[in-house]
Formats: sequence, structure tokens, C-alpha cells
Amino acid sequence: MPLCFFVSDLHGKIDRYLKLFREIEKEQPEAVFLGGDLLPSGLFNYSSEQYHVDNFVKDILIKGFSELKNSMKNQYPRVFIILGNDDGKSPEDEIIEAGTTGIWKYIHNKKSGLDNYTVFGYSYIPPTPFLLKDWERYDVSRYVDPGCVPPEEGWHSNKINKNDIMYSTIKEDLEILTENISVSNSIFLFHTPPYQTKLDRAALDGRTFEYVPLDVNVGSIAVKRFIEEKQPLITLHGHVHESAEITGSWKDRIGETYAFSAAHNRAELAIVKFDPDCPEKAIRELL
Repeated sequence: MPLCFFVSDLHGKIDRYLKLFREIEKEQPEAVFLGGDLLPSGLFNYSSEQYHVDNFVKDILIKGFSELKNSMKNQYPRVFIILGNDDGKSPEDEIIEAGTTGIWKYIHNKKSGLDNYTVFGYSYIPPTPFLLKDWERYDVSRYVDPGCVPPEEGWHSNKINKNDIMYSTIKEDLEILTENISVSNSIFLFHTPPYQTKLDRAALDGRTFEYVPLDVNVGSIAVKRFIEEKQPLITLHGHVHESAEITGSWKDRIGETYAFSAAHNRAELAIVKFDPDCPEKAIRELL
């Protein structure tokens, strides 16, 4: 039975990565999933003096996983990686290039295999109040919650075609990604959580924008409907750090689908450890 690790929202904290590397070497999982928001900041991840590195992707991510691969040899796990809304798209090319060395598989909007399972990845989240918009999409329509900024506005690290963004949705992306594919034996690596679940509860109680109460659930309606309709085996999520603390749970069940979040609101590294053969036995450890 394969042991899998899932982490998300490490936000460039070097101590969390060192703990992750030690745990991988110690327990030798078959697969490791990294669910986005991995770098110090979407706008400054290449020059953050706070972390004393010139290039976090090269000096921490690539170096750390390359050293693990060299030391673990045949015991090195399959690593699946996506970026998150706070990472921006600027590191994407470097991460894709590093994947050619075999240290990981960059899987945004792609599918791959893991033993008898199919693995899918998807980075986009619904519109937020934040101004970095590289990984934001309209959800099921061109509606934007009060206080949020449309995804074609804000700041983008690459030149964009506003029309492409204005007429793209998470709903349509997922339909195209899984067209004519059964996903009942699949693992989905998302950054956004599904809407109105134990995984997407934000600390917005009592807050308003122009006298309109803010929705305390900030996940994706499209992802929620997709899970309800397609019923993948396991879905992995991050993004909303405080949700588990507010709801009391880092996991949820949507029909037959097991949904796990590795986002965490405190200083520890949160690792979800699961076996796809028996997802009901998944645990979360704080290191």
C-alpha cells in the first residue's frame, strides 16, 4: 500500500522545508504532493532578504529535492507539484525545466500516473481581494464577490490577453482537463478548496464591503460541483490557512470523495499522510 505525503502553503519557510526533507528521507513515501503557495512571496520570491537566498526555487526547492534524489536513489518518491496564487507564474518555467531532471512532475492542468491511480493538477483559484492575479480565474461565471478584484485586473507577471481571462472559468478548465475520462480512481491536486466545506472557511465573520456582508466560505463552486458530479477518489487542497482551526477539521467527505487540506495557520509544518488504497485512514501531523 503506497504511503503518500501532501503539503501546501509552506510560503517559503525554510524550516518547514527542512522538516519535510527529513520526513521524506525517514519514511520514504512513494509519492509527495506539493499543493502551491510554496515560495516566500509572489512578488518577491526571487529576491527575499528575509530568507537570505537569491533564488528560492534554485537554492531551496531544486537543491533540496535534488539532494534527496541523490541520497535516496531508488527510494526517492514521485513528486507532484503545482504553484499557488501567492507564487505567481514567474517561477513556472524554472520549475518545469527542473522537472526534466526527474526531481518532480509539474502537473498544473495536466494528468500523470501513480501506480494504478491517475493524478491531476490544477492551480487556479476564484477571484480574491489580492492584487497578484496570475493564478486567478472566474469560477462558474463572471461574478466577483464583494471586495474581490476581477482576475483580468490587478497585477500579472506575464503579458496577458484580457479577453482570454474574462471568458475563462475554472468550470470550463476542469471540463476540458477531464473530458471523456473517468476520474473515480484519481487523485486531484488543487490549490483552491471546494466551496462551503470544512476546508474553505475564512476568518471573515462580521466583515462587510460597502455594507454587504462578506461570504465566510471562499472556495470554488466549480471545484465543489466537479467533485459532486465526478466523484474522484481523493482531492487535495490548500489556500485557506485558518479553515481547519475554525471548523475543527482538515478533511471532509463529498459523496464518496475524500477531501484533505494541508493549509495550516500556525508555524508548524502540516503533513497529510495517506494511502490511496484506504484514504479513510489518512492522518495529519504537525511538525
